[in-house]
Amino acid sequence: MLIKRKSIEQVESSRPASKPAARVTAKPLPKPPSKPATAYKPKFAPVTLSEQEGVRYLHFGTEWVQGAMRLRKPDWPELEYAQQMMAWMLWNAAPRRIAQLGLGTAALTKCCYKLFPEAHVTAVELNPHVIAICQSMFKLPPDDARLQVLEMDALDFVNDPANHGTLDALQVDLYDATARGPVLDSAEFYEACAACLNDDGIMTVNLFGDHPSYAKNLKAMKYAFPQVVSLPEVHDGNVVALAFKRRRTIDPLALGARAVDIVAQTKLPAKSWVKGLLAAST
Repeated sequence: MLIKRKSIEQVESSRPASKPAARVTAKPLPKPPSKPATAYKPKFAPVTLSEQEGVRYLHFGTEWVQGAMRLRKPDWPELEYAQQMMAWMLWNAAPRRIAQLGLGTAALTKCCYKLFPEAHVTAVELNPHVIAICQSMFKLPPDDARLQVLEMDALDFVNDPANHGTLDALQVDLYDATARGPVLDSAEFYEACAACLNDDGIMTVNLFGDHPSYAKNLKAMKYAFPQVVSLPEVHDGNVVALAFKRRRTIDPLALGARAVDIVAQTKLPAKSWVKGLLAAST
């Protein structure tokens, strides 16, 4: 039986600040020197690693895999769902601005940074330990003129008017230690994601198909976007959904031709993306 567990990050990040202790004397006390307010810091599950057969895996203190990197191919998205998260490439061969919500092992960030040298890539990650481990153990390049890794809440990023209308592609992979559903999953969140995309923008989201969170997220996305299509399930339940800022025609000939180019240029399995899209559209 599946037991829904509370997210450590979600609980700790949303916990209100502690109330001041009640005063135990009626006599007025001298005021202590004022101290600067200390920002509340959320607590996170521990970041742990494992390695097997040349692949390094990221965990949050559990057996759930949060990302992977093949040591001999650090810029390659090792997991099939991560490859599917690049399916927006079928419609956009030359993006200018790409963002990832949730860093993981920086697989998507590194892939986009390498494949699109003319694009600006932004990754948003709340947990500073994940950023540090990506820099030290997963070959994440340092920030430069076209790469920016932000330590901040993804909700704050998408709600910032400065980001609205700026992105060609938005990749959303927001999982915590329980790994049973995205941490952010409301219609309001996905509306804010849609606001960040330009008129031709596309969002890809990693969902967990074998869980009630899947239907909830899909419903919220369909509320915020005019068109949402899901690719076939891979791994142990991962389902990647594509959400379009404007409706797109699923044209077998055009997408097939574009897939051939993607495979030739990047080795990504784009032909399987087209097959999945056509199956979902029938």
